[in-house]
Amino acid sequence: MRTILNVIWLIFAGIWLAAGYALAGIICYILIITIPFGIASFRIAAYALWPFGRTVVRDPDAGAFTTIGNIIWLIFAGIWLAIGHVLTSIPLFISIIGIPMGIANLKLVPISLLPLGARIVDDH
Repeated sequence: MRTILNVIWLIFAGIWLAAGYALAGIICYILIITIPFGIASFRIAAYALWPFGRTVVRDPDAGAFTTIGNIIWLIFAGIWLAIGHVLTSIPLFISIIGIPMGIANLKLVPISLLPLGARIVDDH
C-alpha cells in the first residue's frame, strides 16, 4: 500500500515539492554561507518525493548552532513553507483518495519548520 500511495503522491505532489526544495538547496549552495540550509533542503526534497513509510526523528545531541540555524530558518522560510503545506493539504482532504495525501503533506510541516537536527528514517 505504501508503494501505491508513494507513486500517486510522486505524480501529483511529490515531484513539484521536491523540485522546489531542490531549487532552494541549489540557491543555498550558491550563497555558500547557507550550505547547511541547502543540505537540509535536499534532505527535505528526498523526503517529499517518497514520504509514505518514512518519518522524521529529532537528534537529541543537536547543539546550539542547530538551534540558532533553526530559528533563522523558521523566520525566513519555515513559517511560509509550513503555511504552504497546510494550505495545500486542505483541498486534498476533500476527496477520499486525497486524505492520505493531505496527511503526507502535513507530515512535512515539522521538518519544513525546523529542518536542522532532524533525520528521516524508515518506519518499522
